[in-house]
Amino acid sequence: MTSQIRRILDPADPVLDDYLRMTDVRLRSRIEVERGLFMAESYEVISRAMDAGMEPRSFLMSEKWLEKFEPLTSRFPDVPVLVADEALLEQITGFHLHRGALAAMHRPALPPVAEVLAGARTVAVLEDIVDHTNVGAMFRSAAALGVDAVLVSPRCADPLYRRSIRVSMGTVFQVPWTRLREWPADVDRLREAGFDVLSLALSDQACALDAVDLGPERKVAFVLGTEGHGLTPATLRAVPDHVVIPMAGGVDSLNVAAASAVVFWQRRAMLSAG
Repeated sequence: MTSQIRRILDPADPVLDDYLRMTDVRLRSRIEVERGLFMAESYEVISRAMDAGMEPRSFLMSEKWLEKFEPLTSRFPDVPVLVADEALLEQITGFHLHRGALAAMHRPALPPVAEVLAGARTVAVLEDIVDHTNVGAMFRSAAALGVDAVLVSPRCADPLYRRSIRVSMGTVFQVPWTRLREWPADVDRLREAGFDVLSLALSDQACALDAVDLGPERKVAFVLGTEGHGLTPATLRAVPDHVVIPMAGGVDSLNVAAASAVVFWQRRAMLSAG
């Protein structure tokens, strides 16, 4: 079926409102949630979003990408495809659209925590991770290494922000996730669901990761903290079982995204061994 192609000549056209001020992270993080939208970028990411049941509001691209993206745009023939020359696209978005296209997508409602945890045995909790790149990388590691669900704290960066989605390679659409409301009080909900909750922390009482039983008889939730200061004191008190990745070479820790991949791999390896 033929898509609704609309060629744009005026950057003030109201149909472009979803795509304006794309480089203003603070503003976009607020208005995208308020408007119930998120942005998907590139063929692979848009395709994964659609395959996960996400619906587009519109597409934005230059003329040369129409043919490549036709298999995607044709799945929603009533959704407008906004087409402009590359200079105008950069004026609208604030950056060069070198991944082909953007799609403004309807933001899904977040599921209840209980729904996300149902059937899960390995969970990651992201506390106050403020860098969207790290959030995306952690979701990609979670998808690749068998994490069943991700919970994000109230102050954690938006997993559906464009950079998070891009870095995750769209895996944010395949790992069940939701946002916690009362953290760290929600630790109790994890325990009530049968999870052993472990905090990744550089503390004197921390056990080495490779000495911790992460076998299949345990349901495990790993709590990973913000980039600069790690987990908050309140969380360390609420989750007194501390785990640390053994380091060498005088290095005390890894970037939180790298650390998450190590932890998820160790859990997967012990599940397989069991």
